[in-house]
Amino acid sequence: MFTRIILKLNEWLGGTSQFLILVSGLMIMTMSFAQTYGVIKRYVFHAPDPFAYELSTMFLLFCGVLAVAGVEWLDRNVRNDIVSSRFPPVMKIIVINMVFPLLALAFCSVLTWKSLDNAIYALQIGQVTQSTWALPLAPIKLVIPFGYILLCLVLLLKIVRGIILIKNPQKRDELTESDTENNV
Repeated sequence: MFTRIILKLNEWLGGTSQFLILVSGLMIMTMSFAQTYGVIKRYVFHAPDPFAYELSTMFLLFCGVLAVAGVEWLDRNVRNDIVSSRFPPVMKIIVINMVFPLLALAFCSVLTWKSLDNAIYALQIGQVTQSTWALPLAPIKLVIPFGYILLCLVLLLKIVRGIILIKNPQKRDELTESDTENNV
């Protein structure tokens, strides 16, 4: 029963994370078009456009924050395999699936907490950007804790899966099959 819940959560987080990676890729493409437009308008027509720069900086923030949970879920993050490859299999599971995510979870929890405080403060004072657009910053700042909450869920799932792998060696194949199906 518990394993089925974990598998469903894994499926939901995987789908959400992959969708957000796709959205981030589309934002990168939009940023490149906006910057090209801004450069052409500035150097060809001698009329700079501040909106291209602001749109690009906003989308760059979104890309970094929204894609990080998907990168962690796909296990495509930077990891030092030189040390972990020397561990026995059980110790490798403990270190990679439990210790590292636990440390990352502590760090990301603080980032989530502080960024949520910052977003709520921006909402309370009605903070806006300093450009001619004057965009409200609260919705933009709320994307940061949203992305980190997703990352915290991915890290929690990784820890739970590590515990399952340690306690039930026969579940290793089932969870590994689920990961390979989702990662392809």
